[in-house]
Amino acid sequence: MSDRYIEVPYGNQELKIKINDANLAGVIVANNVPIADEAETLRYAITHPIQSKSLEDFLKGAEDVLFIVNDATRPTPTSRVLDSIFQIVKPRNPSFIVATGTHRFPTEAEYYQIFGHFYYDYKPQIFAHDSRADHEMVYIGTSRGGTRLMVNKRVMAAGKLVIISSVEPHYFAGYTGGRKSFFPGVASYASIEQNHRHSMLPEAKILALEGNPVHEDMVDALQSLKDKEIFSIMTVLDKDHRIYSAASGDINASFKAAADKANEVFVVRIPEKADIVVTVAKFPMDIDFYQSVKAVDNAKLALKDKGIIILVSSCRAGTGDTGFIKLMSSCNNPKDVFDRIKEGYVVGYHKAAKLAEIYMWAEIYGVTDLPDDLLKSMFIKPFDSLQQALDESIRKKGTHASVLFMMDGGLTVPVLGK
Repeated sequence: MSDRYIEVPYGNQELKIKINDANLAGVIVANNVPIADEAETLRYAITHPIQSKSLEDFLKGAEDVLFIVNDATRPTPTSRVLDSIFQIVKPRNPSFIVATGTHRFPTEAEYYQIFGHFYYDYKPQIFAHDSRADHEMVYIGTSRGGTRLMVNKRVMAAGKLVIISSVEPHYFAGYTGGRKSFFPGVASYASIEQNHRHSMLPEAKILALEGNPVHEDMVDALQSLKDKEIFSIMTVLDKDHRIYSAASGDINASFKAAADKANEVFVVRIPEKADIVVTVAKFPMDIDFYQSVKAVDNAKLALKDKGIIILVSSCRAGTGDTGFIKLMSSCNNPKDVFDRIKEGYVVGYHKAAKLAEIYMWAEIYGVTDLPDDLLKSMFIKPFDSLQQALDESIRKKGTHASVLFMMDGGLTVPVLGK
């Protein structure tokens, strides 16, 4: 058998590595889907809303129109959507709120990444949600699961709301998009913490909506907003961040329509699991370690028992939320993580739990820009290069070890079967 070279994304570069054909189980990316004219795809979706009046009719006579948009951790094509609806929206002089959830505020470069040229046109009318600013929150109701929903007062003060989001698989909420723009997008830290406790349950998993306690709590809490007028624009992107599909109108109906299309892109069938899975957190999910964990969680679906996951992520902005890192670094072993979480849950601990669950039956290697000591404190074995990590994992698992590459591990969902 001969060797071959594979180029693996890493930040804004490619890592070229060598692997023997006998070890290569496959290279999976999101599915190829037909891309029509993107502007026409958006136009059709917006002019054919689901269970809703048209956007133009929705905005007639509207004052205080507020757009809720995603932050830079999502590939949502916000500026392209704004381009397609600008002539309808411009007379309403809208304002915008970036649904950061518990994430940090966007940087200047990230604001431009989100809004494009609209950033300079609307800069004074663009606000970032701060979940920890309790004085900015208002109480709107309690879910059946006991979550007290506090949301940004700008949202409740707005006359009408327009949501721009994208729908992709999500490792514990089932999918991004739709209800997530509100919860956690513009919710208080305490509300998010209460909701994310449900992510510790086994039913909170990728691709799952029915019976998923996180999703159902979000939808239940969203009922508290039933008197608000909301127009939703959901997009589905392909592996190159081109617009494959879009749906608009009612927030729940457009979300579900987009989720079906997201499956066509991101659910990838594999014939069998591998001994080693190389999983890449691709831009923009490589922004930090907090987001990159999603690539690890998806990789476990393609990994054999006692296998090795190799995470490849530049983590260009560092670790992100540090709560779960402090938790893990204070524990002696993965089992301690679960014991500590039982003492009291805080936002971010679900990340520690997801990692600890994997550590119980597999190993994780890391190729990142993070300090080695930091990775070791989280039970991850650091490597200076992907080639070193791959060679070591094959040496450990044996010369016949199978290796699967997931080139967009944060979004691609491997599923066994034809």
